[in-house]
Amino acid sequence: MEDYFEEEDFTTRFSGQTVTRILQQVVPYWKMVAGFLGLVILITVADSIFTYFGKQLVDEAILPGDPDALRRILTNYALLSIVSAAIVFGFIFITGILGEKVRYDLRRKLFTHLQQLSFSYFDKTPIGWIMSRVTSDTERIADLVTWGLLDVTWGITSLLVASIFMLTINWRMAILVMLTIPVLVAVAVYFRRLILVQFREVRRINSRITGAYNENIQGVRVTKSLVREEQDLRDFQGLTGLMFQASYRANVLSALFLPAVQLISAIGVSLVIWYGGVLALRGETTVGQIQAFIGYVTFMIWPVQEMARVFAQMQQSIASGERVFSLLDAVPDVRDKPGALETARLEGDIVFDNVTFYYEKGKPVLTDFNLRVRPGETIALVGPTGGGKSTIVNLLCRFYEPKEGRILFGEHDYTDLTQHAIQSRIGMVLQTPHLFSGTIRDNLRYGRLDASDDELVDAARLAGAHDFIVTLENGYDEQVGEGGSKLSVGQKQLISLARAILADPDLFIMDEATSSVDTLTEALIQRGMEQMMEGRTSFVIAHRLSTIRRASRILVIEDGRIAEYGTHAELIRAGGHYYNLYTRQFRREREVALGL
Repeated sequence: MEDYFEEEDFTTRFSGQTVTRILQQVVPYWKMVAGFLGLVILITVADSIFTYFGKQLVDEAILPGDPDALRRILTNYALLSIVSAAIVFGFIFITGILGEKVRYDLRRKLFTHLQQLSFSYFDKTPIGWIMSRVTSDTERIADLVTWGLLDVTWGITSLLVASIFMLTINWRMAILVMLTIPVLVAVAVYFRRLILVQFREVRRINSRITGAYNENIQGVRVTKSLVREEQDLRDFQGLTGLMFQASYRANVLSALFLPAVQLISAIGVSLVIWYGGVLALRGETTVGQIQAFIGYVTFMIWPVQEMARVFAQMQQSIASGERVFSLLDAVPDVRDKPGALETARLEGDIVFDNVTFYYEKGKPVLTDFNLRVRPGETIALVGPTGGGKSTIVNLLCRFYEPKEGRILFGEHDYTDLTQHAIQSRIGMVLQTPHLFSGTIRDNLRYGRLDASDDELVDAARLAGAHDFIVTLENGYDEQVGEGGSKLSVGQKQLISLARAILADPDLFIMDEATSSVDTLTEALIQRGMEQMMEGRTSFVIAHRLSTIRRASRILVIEDGRIAEYGTHAELIRAGGHYYNLYTRQFRREREVALGL
């Protein structure tokens, strides 16, 4: 499949703003952060004291041959080991809990924001891209602000504490070691830019791979029926090949970064050994001091290496953060005005007043569209595919808003009402019904969460769903599977209709709800529709024209305009577009029935 999604191209510049926003994720838990950072500082001091104990052991116990000093130092070493173990347990426990809280908060924010985004966002954004943001990218951000922050704090504190101890022992050797630090910083800055570029590319391709996974799994029946397995595999191998190349480049740079740090650190150790040996020959330092210095340099090398590893991972986290925040910063096209009204009912006429709408500029779907619908009317929309029928109901539900003109409910321009006021009073049954994983009872109650079991059964009876539900092994507690996979299309459609009935809407919309079901199920749905639409304003998009003969008005929509309108009888007598559509369809149905 051709990749149609143009993802935002982030710059190669290191983004301090992104890092700041990532770190802000732990602000609500500042007490936990302060706690584990305090414990990290304590364990760093303890590690430095262990190294100092080594100096004491050589200079005060082993070389002088003092058994009392040996016992004293070993006792202190044992006590400090116990304290250190408790500290390590504390910061690992706190860090783990903090990481889970950050993951939960980020995913909750993303899910909440996704619920608020307009349909246009989902029209142009692949599901795989969104899933990658919510899963793997949030995982990397949480790791950075917990284990990454821990390692960086540990590393910086180790450098500071080790520097203090070294300056206390011998300031000249300490300065010699510190000369290597600016070199380490310069190397880190150089590799940072190169690694970040590659990890941005990795995250971008990963989104495309996730999208390809999702698309191929959802379309597995089409793939198998058209024998497209080998071609799809080649397409997927192309994506994974790009992912391999970008990951390879990123890992090569990361692999070069760590040895560069180790080489610089080894130079520092060599300088200490050389200069310490010179001072020892002059009698200006002791063997214990040299041993302690080598220990402190090694003590500094490990956190620097860890910081180098974290730094490489941080580039991935920054790339992930840029994409997560780009989703959180996405602004809905449809938003409530300040002070928008929350009405209990949708009352009065529905008016389309010179409505113009397009999905892409320069390609209008509706142009100067006008329509007035009185309360209780049933409006049927028919016409060729792409004529604008679904767009009319999408605008009516305020999934989109007119580019020009306005839509009114009674006396109110519907942009003066909240989206909740409109959408909570609309019941909709789509051509492709969607059920959520869970039981039939759960899916019915999705229409109204506070509905009683008796109300569920009544709604199912009205929709014609009750009879097949009770034949299932677990009745209303039968699991429907992901997307309703354990039920037929007709059964899912009946449950969708029952769910809409249970919501008791003011406005009812049927979008080609009978086009994919058999004749018997169509009759059940039609009967349920008629009971549902009685006394309600309704819009029906019809594929089978026999289902709309009782509509108050039938509108033939072509090229975004009303080509003709009237009742079924009026349009048949007129002998126009509707007459031609109806007679052709009727002829085909008769030919099928006669086996011609």
